[in-house]
Amino acid sequence: MPTTFVLFAVIGLGFIAWAISRAKAAHFAPTRGKLRLALPQHYGFYVGIWTVVPALIAVWIWSAIAPALVDQAVLAHPLAQQLPAFDLQRQSILGEAYSIAGNPNAFATDPLARDLAPVIAEAKSRYGIIGGLMALVIALAGGGYAFTRIRATFPARERVERLIMFALLIASFVAIVTTFGIIASLIFETGRFFSMVSPIDFLFGTNWTPDTMASANVDMGKDLGAVPLFWGTFFIGAVIAMVVAIPFGLMSAIYLTQYASPRARSILKPILEILAGIPTVVYGYFAALTAAPLIRDFALAIGINNPSTESALAAGLVMGVMIIPFVSSMADDSIAAVPQAMRDGSLAMGATTSETIKRVLIPAALPGIVAGIMLAISRAIGETMIVYMAAGASANLSANPFDRMTTVTYQIAALLTGEGSFDHPTTLAAFALGLVLFLVTLALNIIALRVVKRFREAYE
Repeated sequence: MPTTFVLFAVIGLGFIAWAISRAKAAHFAPTRGKLRLALPQHYGFYVGIWTVVPALIAVWIWSAIAPALVDQAVLAHPLAQQLPAFDLQRQSILGEAYSIAGNPNAFATDPLARDLAPVIAEAKSRYGIIGGLMALVIALAGGGYAFTRIRATFPARERVERLIMFALLIASFVAIVTTFGIIASLIFETGRFFSMVSPIDFLFGTNWTPDTMASANVDMGKDLGAVPLFWGTFFIGAVIAMVVAIPFGLMSAIYLTQYASPRARSILKPILEILAGIPTVVYGYFAALTAAPLIRDFALAIGINNPSTESALAAGLVMGVMIIPFVSSMADDSIAAVPQAMRDGSLAMGATTSETIKRVLIPAALPGIVAGIMLAISRAIGETMIVYMAAGASANLSANPFDRMTTVTYQIAALLTGEGSFDHPTTLAAFALGLVLFLVTLALNIIALRVVKRFREAYE
């Protein structure tokens, strides 16, 4: 029985249980002069949850157990006695047999695989039917149990809210555990890397040429100096991109909140926010095919010899355009949240609109503006595709925006793709770079919180 069919059947039973229970509870009246303990939909959700959730848990558990049962049934078949004793050959034949069981047109090099394919298909079908029937029985049993508890004195609302709160608690716990797992993996792999390469050489070295490390006998630290990567990340994401994003984002927010008519705002603000929804690979193509050639032509016009199509300026400018909505949206909300009394008081004292913006609104909205800028910087230094397609892979320690540069995110993607061994320092360097990037982002968030707290206290 296909898993998709089982899921739709369980959800259908849950909807039916919800409708029947809600219809039954609609006739309940307050008991002994008291208010009703729950609305009809609370009873419906209570029975629907008991119908769907236990069955879905059973499907999940069965999907983890069923493959082992199928393997056991296949290996117990007389045909499986013909499998070779060598484990690699055995697994190869079984892999082909499983492929044919899922797709009869799949290619197989061993006739035994085609003979075993019907056995595998029959075992999968049998255990699929068993699992599907079990899920349906559990759904009916759970729904029936919950339905028998429906009465006017049953606190269905309280039970439903407890279940929802428990689900939210589980979701929060999963998010926290996932975060700690990511941090733990970064720390562990970074520790392995620093056992091979000196942290001083990595954090303060100025030569990044990991491809030259032919063996473990060379001095690995001198080829893994990450300062050029840190500089490229800072120069592209926190300098060039911010030169574009901060002025345009802040000025667009001021115009939309203070000067634009309601009709103009209703049109321009959604158009501006569309920039945040464009995939970064599209920005990367635009940077590589449009912005980069224009910047190269501009460099030729001002007398720079042999400029490259790839440059830090091309990536930074397009990245700045991409993060304008982050700055604009936060600044827009912060300026709009300034009390109207502060605007009116400034204008009543004779200040112009521009003076009110500069001396009242911007200082009062500064916490939100700073938070938006920090969010934009964090977004920029974590960008990969634009840098990958427009800035190049050269680890240059240069302040010339027309030079090729690379970033931490580019090198992480480059080091972790391919067939590199995870025991080699070149591959492990990606985890060290990831940990540094995580710490920098965390520091930016902490600074933003401190700045926001300080200025909020000043204007409260």
